[in-house]
Amino acid sequence: MTDGLALQVDDDGLGWLTLDAPGEKVNKLTLRSLEELATLLQRASSAPNIRGLVVASEKEGQFIAGADIHEIASVMDAETGRRLAARGQEVLQALADLPFPTAAAINGPCMGGGTELALACDLRVAADTEAVCIALPEVRLGILPGFGGTQRLPRLVGLRRALDIILTGKNLDARRALRLGLVDLLVPARILRRETAKLVLQAAAKGVVAAGWRRRRPALDRLLEGNPLGRRIIVSAARKQLLQQTGGHYPAPPKALESTANALRLPLADGLAEEARLVGELVAGTVSKNLIWLFLAGQAVKSRAAKAQPATVERVGLLGAGTMGGGLAWLLAKNGLAVRMKDVRAEALRGGLEAAAATFGHAVRRRRMTPRQMQRHMNRISTTLDYRGFSTVDFVLEAVVEKLEVKRQVLQEVEAAVPPDCVIASNTSSLPIAKIAERARRPHNVVGMHFFNPVHRMPLVEVIRGSASSDQAVATVYALACRLGKTPVVVQDRPGFLINRLLAPYMHEASLLVMEGASVQAVDGALVRFGMPMGPLMLHDQVGIDIAAHVASILGDAYGERLGSAAGLDPLLQAGRLGKKSGLGFYRHGGSKPAPDPAAEALLRQAGSGASTPPGSDMMVDRCLLRMIDEAARCLEEGVVQSAEDLDLAMVFGTGFPPFRGGLLRHADTLGASQVVQRLEALEARHGARFEPCARLRRMAAEGTAFRLPFPSAKS
Repeated sequence: MTDGLALQVDDDGLGWLTLDAPGEKVNKLTLRSLEELATLLQRASSAPNIRGLVVASEKEGQFIAGADIHEIASVMDAETGRRLAARGQEVLQALADLPFPTAAAINGPCMGGGTELALACDLRVAADTEAVCIALPEVRLGILPGFGGTQRLPRLVGLRRALDIILTGKNLDARRALRLGLVDLLVPARILRRETAKLVLQAAAKGVVAAGWRRRRPALDRLLEGNPLGRRIIVSAARKQLLQQTGGHYPAPPKALESTANALRLPLADGLAEEARLVGELVAGTVSKNLIWLFLAGQAVKSRAAKAQPATVERVGLLGAGTMGGGLAWLLAKNGLAVRMKDVRAEALRGGLEAAAATFGHAVRRRRMTPRQMQRHMNRISTTLDYRGFSTVDFVLEAVVEKLEVKRQVLQEVEAAVPPDCVIASNTSSLPIAKIAERARRPHNVVGMHFFNPVHRMPLVEVIRGSASSDQAVATVYALACRLGKTPVVVQDRPGFLINRLLAPYMHEASLLVMEGASVQAVDGALVRFGMPMGPLMLHDQVGIDIAAHVASILGDAYGERLGSAAGLDPLLQAGRLGKKSGLGFYRHGGSKPAPDPAAEALLRQAGSGASTPPGSDMMVDRCLLRMIDEAARCLEEGVVQSAEDLDLAMVFGTGFPPFRGGLLRHADTLGASQVVQRLEALEARHGARFEPCARLRRMAAEGTAFRLPFPSAKS
């Protein structure tokens, strides 16, 4: 063994090929380990005493995490990408060609290349534990499974099921993998190796492989996939759905669709060759580089060393059982924490429990969780109308109404009920942490922890360091966010923090465009075509126009006209148009889907200049995004956020900024600082000081420099 792989043969003639990457938490298929695997497979193939082979991991609860992402990121041309994929295919084909039965004993995460290795085995046995998840997530990195996954999976489970797995990159738990036929047998973790060995030896004794273990595919699937016309129907429907979901911005899913469909019309060797070619085309592309950068940056953020040792958190006191409180109760309980939820109203507590149960129930209906698992999670949540039970909590998460005096009062009350070293986090979206903690007995324990709605979908958490917040308190909040599966970004305690400050000029400019005569549909359509998940005017309606106006007022007071004001929204507010919650905003809500409302446009045009010729689509995008880029540069200059990498992660995970563009500042680098400044200056001359480029952008333009966001190192 030289790189964590070993081959041993037991007394029954069963070969054990084991993986245990030295010094690593997980096993990866690196270029080096692939070559060692090839050597061991060649040895196994020629060994006279081997009756079968089991591939297993020596790491507890970990199978194979996939290929080495840094090695993928280093590929700069299509031919190198094709050649590396072809070599991986060749090694796994050697596994598939072994002259005896083979099985993968899956004891934990089995991702990407790990799943492709398992597919190259004749049998797959998985431990019946929550630790097991199986996936081919390559499309999320802008590529496709390149070690044979697009060819072997449809041959195993059928085209429709394979497309659902490959085109979404979704994680499958062990039970769902069994239902789909991806796994042949599910056993308790403690007997995984024993049962896998038994299965392989049974197959060897019968002289057949996998006979009797395959799950039958649904009759409709067999009917459609068994003829060319049926396959065309499946592929055509998948292609149409992909275009609707991606807007044509992501090249990997259509190529993955093409490669997967090849499995049912090409011989295996030809299908593999096409798969390798398509991988090469994708891995050298800009979209793949941007998506891989985001993945690695996210991993680096979560593994970043803290300035202090975080406190251990197992019991959380949750203040407030509203919409956000119910979502937080679900999130905390789902991740194994005991939750003591307090509210002043019994009906609010019932609502919070119902909200948590509804989210768990959705997972049960989707078969991502059993009813027993749901009940176990719900049992972690208890409720109270006072502070009973708070004397033993390790951490408090406050999610009461966004009013300064209320938050101050609640903080003073809870401080008297919890241990003196208990960290208290306020889920505030706009109120300064220093002001919330102004009357606190122990302000060093108080930190901001800004979750985004809906909690179960939005991955970002802003960790707000108040002027008195201790390093340990910040580290504790940061570590908890990671445990909850979120991506934390530390920001300084400035008005708007980071995300709201960056969204303010973007949303403000969109409303000004309507005041100048642009239609709501034109403005939102331009930004959606750019890649935003929704337009800025629809975002106004979703957030609530009254909430947006409140935040705009706070930011206007702090930063002046540059970040706009609430005045632009006054016509809508005076007309009672609060957005989705009132049924009317920029859009008319309540039908099958929101519809732009000419009445809203008329109200704003009456208050604005009502220019007869609204700007074109590209100019609308420029006006909204360039103001946001300028504000981002100011945030970096002021130290609001630690790095450009953190800012881009926050933008993607907190606002849905198009991942294929890599983030706001990577997009700015694509444009170039000189071009950004020139465009801002032209807009300043026409529209005023809100477009004035900041000093940092001017300096970058003069020096020919960029934000330059490199790939995070493997050890960052």
